[in-house]
Amino acid sequence: MHVAYLLTGSNLEEPQRQVAHAFNLLQKKAGTIRSVSGLYQTAAWGITDQADFINQAICLSTPLSPRALLKCILAIEIEMGRERKIKMGPRIIDIDILLYDAWVIEEPGLVIPHPLLPQRRFALEPLVEIAGQVLHPVLKKSMATLLATCEDPLDVYKISTE
Repeated sequence: MHVAYLLTGSNLEEPQRQVAHAFNLLQKKAGTIRSVSGLYQTAAWGITDQADFINQAICLSTPLSPRALLKCILAIEIEMGRERKIKMGPRIIDIDILLYDAWVIEEPGLVIPHPLLPQRRFALEPLVEIAGQVLHPVLKKSMATLLATCEDPLDVYKISTE
């Protein structure tokens, strides 16, 4: 079994419900959820003229390879109605692989650890809640250290404990 850290996010059609639905589908199709952060709200990153996002970090124990996990995640996104129209635009669900064991992968369509993780407070805040001492496999710094030095100015608000 492998350990993957994922980030789910939504800003459309009752985002909290969408994140909860993604949680259930991941549990059903991708492996066993070992831990989960609370829900966090933040303004959109990138294209800022859209509704705030709700995000949640998930620690998943999975038998799937990184590529198979990505395929599973993309299928879940499609099942939930995700349409990729505008990069960084509004979305019903987004599921990113942040970390997968301590692996470093750079393949077409699959980069692990997530290349923008150190620059995204909205990903680091929930991730630190469940994996603060986990080391970034390239930077060799803990997630807590990355959060402490993150220059992303967007405020991130914890809105629930689960």
